Parts: sequence; C-alpha cells; structure tokens
Amino acid sequence: MTATAQQFRTYVERNLDILGADPARTAVVHHDRRVTAGELRDLVHRMARALRARGVERGQVVTLLSGNLPETIAARYAANLIGCAVNHLYNKLSADVQATIMRDVETRALIADPAYAGRAAELAELTGVEDVLLLGPGTVGADLLELSAGQPAEPLSGLARPEDICMIRHTGGTTGHPKAICTAFERLPGFQDDVDEILEPEGKADDGMRQLVCTTLAHAAGLLADVTLRTDGGTVVLLDDFDAAEALAAIERERITHMFLLPPLLYQLMDHPDVDGTDTSSLRNVTYGGCQSSPARLASAVRRFGHVLTQFYGQNEAGGISVLSPEDHNPDDPSRLRTAGKAMNGVEIAIRDESGRDLPAGEHGEVCVRSEHIMTGYWKQPELTAEVLRDGWLHTGDIGFLDDEGYLTIVDRIKDMIVVVGGHVYTTELEDLLNTHPEVLQSAVFGVPDANRMEHVYAAVVRAPGSELDEKELRELVRDERGAMYEPAHVSFIDALPLTDAGKPDKKFLRREAEAAAETR
Repeated sequence: MTATAQQFRTYVERNLDILGADPARTAVVHHDRRVTAGELRDLVHRMARALRARGVERGQVVTLLSGNLPETIAARYAANLIGCAVNHLYNKLSADVQATIMRDVETRALIADPAYAGRAAELAELTGVEDVLLLGPGTVGADLLELSAGQPAEPLSGLARPEDICMIRHTGGTTGHPKAICTAFERLPGFQDDVDEILEPEGKADDGMRQLVCTTLAHAAGLLADVTLRTDGGTVVLLDDFDAAEALAAIERERITHMFLLPPLLYQLMDHPDVDGTDTSSLRNVTYGGCQSSPARLASAVRRFGHVLTQFYGQNEAGGISVLSPEDHNPDDPSRLRTAGKAMNGVEIAIRDESGRDLPAGEHGEVCVRSEHIMTGYWKQPELTAEVLRDGWLHTGDIGFLDDEGYLTIVDRIKDMIVVVGGHVYTTELEDLLNTHPEVLQSAVFGVPDANRMEHVYAAVVRAPGSELDEKELRELVRDERGAMYEPAHVSFIDALPLTDAGKPDKKFLRREAEAAAETR
C-alpha cells in the first residue's frame, strides 16, 4: 500500500470524528426518536464489524433497500468504512429492475428495511444474493441490528483506498437497462464541496444546520445529510416520504433551516392550504433541482419564503455543475429564473455541437463539463463510458446555452427533444409557456410517435382548483406565442403529475399512457 493510500481518510471517517467530538448532540430525528451523535457513531462501528463478521470485504458491493431511517445512514457509513461500494436502490422500482441492477453490480450483501422484507426475499430469489440483512427483526435473512449489538463500538480504521468505488447510482430504470454510475472515494469530497457551495455560497455551511430530509436518501438528500452531519451542531430530520402537510409541520416544529425539494414538490408545498398559517421564518436555504422549474412558480416561492431559494444543476455522472444563488432569484426577472445559474467553483462548462465544436454565447448545443469530481465511469461498461467521457470532458446529454454573462440555460435532454416537421420542440420552453397561464399549476411536455414513427407534441396539465381551462385555449396560447410547430397535438388535464421515486415528473409513464390511449382512439 502506498503512503498516500495509508494517509487517505474517507468522508465517513471525517464525519465520525465530528460526531465523536460532541456525542451528546442530537444528530438524527425520525418521528419520536432522537439519535445522538455518539449513538450514531457507535452504531456505524458496530455495523461495520458485523458486516466483516459476515464475510463482507473491501471492494465488494453492498446494496441498500431502505426508507429514510437513521439506520439507513449508519448502514451506508458502515459499508463504506470497510471499503465497500454502496448501491442504493430506489424503492419504487419494479422487482425485475431492482434485480437487474443488483446483478449488474455483483451485489455481495443486501441490507433492507424490515418494511421491505417481502421485496428483499423476492430479490434474493431473483438474484441469488449471498447475504440478506434487515435493519431490525423480520421474516427473511438476519437482523443486522441484533448482530451489531454484539460487536464492540471502538473506532475502526477505514479500509477504503482512494481509487475504490464508494457509491453506485443508477440512471434510468423506468424503461430500458439502467446504467450504473460509479464514484470513487477520492472524488466524493468534491461532491460534498459542491453541496457546501450550494448551502453556503460564501464559505463553509452554517453551523447549527437543521436539514429536513423529505425525499429519498438514495438521491441528493443523502449527500445533504452527510454535509449536515459534518457541521458543528448539525441535525438531520427525516420524514418517511414527501407529504406537504407533514413537511410544513416539521419546518415549524423542528425550526428547519435547510431543505431540498424537486420543483414539483416545492409547488405542492406552496399550494398546500396550511402554508400561510405555518411559521417558515427559520428557513435559510431551500435548495431545488433535479428537473426543470417554472419561473412563474419560482417567483411565487420567493415572495412566500423570501430570498432563500438556491437552484442546483448537476448529474450523478458530473456532480455539481451550476448554481443559481438566492441573490439571482429576483421575482421580477423571470428571464434569470429560467437559467440554471453560473458554473460552480472548479467546474468548466462548454456548449458544443455534434462535431465537438465550441459554440458561442446564445447558441444551443450539448452541455459538456470538466471538473475534478466527475464520475469514474459506468460499472464495467468501458464503451459506454468512452461515449460520454472524452478527453476529460463529460458529455451530459443536456441541450443548453450560455449567455454573455455566463449563465447557463438548460432547454432539454437530447433524448427528450421532440423532432417534428419543420424543426425541434424543446420541451422545457413549451412548459415554461404553459406555466405562464394563470390557471396552470404544472405541466409536462413529451413526444408521442404515431404509426409512422413521426413524433407529435403532447402536454399533460394540472389546472388550478376550480379552473375550467380547456385544451382549445391552451393550444391558441401556444400557437400565438410560439407558432404552429410548438402547438400540442393533444392536451390532457390531470389532477397531479406522476412522479418518479426521486420526485421528478415521470414523462415515461405519461408517454406510455398517451400511447395506450391513442391506440384505442
């Protein structure tokens, strides 16, 4: 082992040091439970020893299938501490997709929430995984908490080396074959520095941070929890899932200072009848991102919550890319709210055409990124890795442009762009227009092919309560403002947008529903 590897300390070891420095402070809140920093630290060390006793070794993959529990954080830390890669599944994927992911990354052990014991048993049968461990008593496998209780809590030195894979995240999975995105331990500090910059652009994240986690720990909330726990006095407040009423109550009850929401969830929070009667004055930072947002709704959010909004644009492959700061959230400047902000520290952004040529300000092309913390690559897919990682630049698959001041605007995913007769329809531009209608709360635009594989523009719209807005009025709005090319062939009105497990609008589901309906017409 090299001297560098011997000196290397993972994010887990650094976080455990901070937890150990003030063991009596409350580190995690879940329902009526309050877990101290010392209790969490001890559980990590006990779990790590229990995993090793089961034969789990450095370099192997541990898959997590769990809700937002304190033990979920401890299990990830324990697996990473002994040098394992952690593959955190989205809970709402089908068993077949979850099994495919587990097989792809050669899962050595499955750690599951007792609430998912039935699914864990199904996955064990489908994959032949060697070890199933539950975070409590259950009907399958062994109880990891019971095994851990018999282990000592003395600190355990981390076994990971800088180049080892720390985390595996998957893109896709609703349809098609998911891609496993690998990040090495040595690159994870860059991810966490990104989060620091988001939460506190001027420097270190605030001490005394109280982070509300109301989206899955398998997504961005997991990294936000890590940064919170490494701040002095930081506390993570866990909700099982997003519920606007529960989130508002938690903000007031727990004096929440920071939270992360995907835009559709932010809108649900704003639209809830309890919002005006809730004390949200403790909020210092509301980070949003993960999918396109509506400038009109963001302006309303600023007027309601104050200048606390921060937009984050990034990818699992790239880490953080750009940030739109609270100062840039001017409700009277919707053009700025349409952007994804400026490049983060240490990140280079280039807009390139299909031949790889850099494009000037204002021209649409693929967003390409270079930084020290882009992914290692896709799990055992060198050819696919080579497609997106070229000469140190990550090709994001997003279409966007930079303006003269360096602000980045994302207009679409390359795969979501709708090719119609006469040109291209950028879905986010059409969604922005639809959302300007005072009776539209949310919209999702997507392409649906006909029998000849020609794509047509479809829109799913959530109307304001009591609205009688019809398809004809929206189509006329689009035709007048953007022309016939952007006019939807069909507009459906729905009560709420379907969301993926991560909280993004599920356009694949909407497309399948539209295709099925078209076949019956």
